Amino acid sequence: MTRHKSDASPRPEDERLPLGTTFTFGLQHVLTMYGGIIAVPLIMGTAAHLNSTDIALLITSCLFVGGFATLLQTIGIPFFGSQLPLVQGVSFAAVSTMLTIVNTGGGLPGVFGAIIVAAVFGVVVAPFFAMILHLFPPVVTGTIITTIGLTLVPVAGGWVMGGQGSPGFGSVSNIGLAAFTLLVVMLLSKIGSGIISRLSILIGMIVGTIFAAIIGKADFSKVFDGPIFAFPTPFAFGMPTFNVAAILSMIIVVLVIMTETTADIIAVGEVVGAKVDAKRVAAGLRADMAASAISPIFNSFTQSAFAQNVGLVAVTKVKGRFVVAAGGLILVLLGVLPVLGRVVAAVPMPVLGGVGIVLFGTVTASGIRTLSKVDYVDNMNLIIVATSLTFGVLPVAVPKIYDQFPDWFEVIFGSGISSAAIMAVLLNLLFNRLKLGTPKTPSVFAASPTRYVRRDVLAALETGDRVEDGKLVDCDGVEIPVIDDDTASAPPDTSARDDETGT
Repeated sequence: MTRHKSDASPRPEDERLPLGTTFTFGLQHVLTMYGGIIAVPLIMGTAAHLNSTDIALLITSCLFVGGFATLLQTIGIPFFGSQLPLVQGVSFAAVSTMLTIVNTGGGLPGVFGAIIVAAVFGVVVAPFFAMILHLFPPVVTGTIITTIGLTLVPVAGGWVMGGQGSPGFGSVSNIGLAAFTLLVVMLLSKIGSGIISRLSILIGMIVGTIFAAIIGKADFSKVFDGPIFAFPTPFAFGMPTFNVAAILSMIIVVLVIMTETTADIIAVGEVVGAKVDAKRVAAGLRADMAASAISPIFNSFTQSAFAQNVGLVAVTKVKGRFVVAAGGLILVLLGVLPVLGRVVAAVPMPVLGGVGIVLFGTVTASGIRTLSKVDYVDNMNLIIVATSLTFGVLPVAVPKIYDQFPDWFEVIFGSGISSAAIMAVLLNLLFNRLKLGTPKTPSVFAASPTRYVRRDVLAALETGDRVEDGKLVDCDGVEIPVIDDDTASAPPDTSARDDETGT
């Protein structure tokens, strides 16, 4: 009987776990990205001068749409969805452009209109965008993955300090709570059983939250304030408006988001051990853009893959996409049950920061592991990695570096991920694809060849043997003859040595 190929070689991303375990790990994914997914609606709601009720509506809308986008990405339908364990949510990349649209009079309707048009454009160009996958060899992907982890460090730092603008921001108690949570995660990872170790992030967050409540740093008093059930109202903030300038600026943002999503697809494929080709990237990008085009109907914003959840996959070693799909269902539930959202929102930011250190650091480590597979001998790969990494970290280390540049430039290169991706791809083309003008002997930036000594040669050396003026001498300074392999059977002439040593 002939076996199907899929039966002989099951995909690691198709791993299935018991239902209870699946939803437990799915909840862990939701808790990991919750702080990130509610940050954008908080920022935009404040900028649009919405009241607390309307801001809450924005938050639940983003949860609702993020859940459906996650289901589309993980489960997939023909031509849409990478079928990889990727959590979808509101993208940070669009925040600065959306703020500009709001502040120049477009308001939220102007933002929503620009997103719809730009996202439809993204759906159309997704297959062409995916065709450049051959431009992402390990020297490029490793650089991008490493940059993803490094650019998330400030996010973790903000969480550790308590969340920007919160009371006691940066206090010793906030940082101490984050340190306590991190310690719990480390101990569970070290001494816990298999299942406990894999759930160390979730358990660490629960223990950290309980401890925070004991010391008075977690407040659940507002959990039952507001409605229990509420379905997102379509176009709650008015019908979209369409402004050409806003649409053009949003198209640039969409290209940046597609670059970041491509990097995330490649990164999670690397972590999971899944085959990622141009067809799969195109399906993932179409899901990304289709969700973004629909999201304004339900009062949400551009969607993209969440890099921090790639780190969670790497930490837990749970590679199944159905775990993340369960997280998508939980997000949908949170979107229609605001009371559950308020429970999750009560998790203190420092607790999220404690686990974020592990998660985001794991993404960086995954990138370094990919870079360790790169050949650095007699080529320019070292300068590609060095320049691209530094270029990607610049907007994170110096946030105002591009403030004097045009908005379109700041949108593209203000993202460390897209900066590193663009630089790595261009330098790889220049040094590894465009051979014209590349010297046979690379510049001083190239890595030196690996040096080694044969074991039998090392065994023949004695204490005090050394090299002087290009000659091998012993401890008394007497030259040791060097012979070719083909003369190794003939005993060397040692008469001179015997005379000098008096033997």
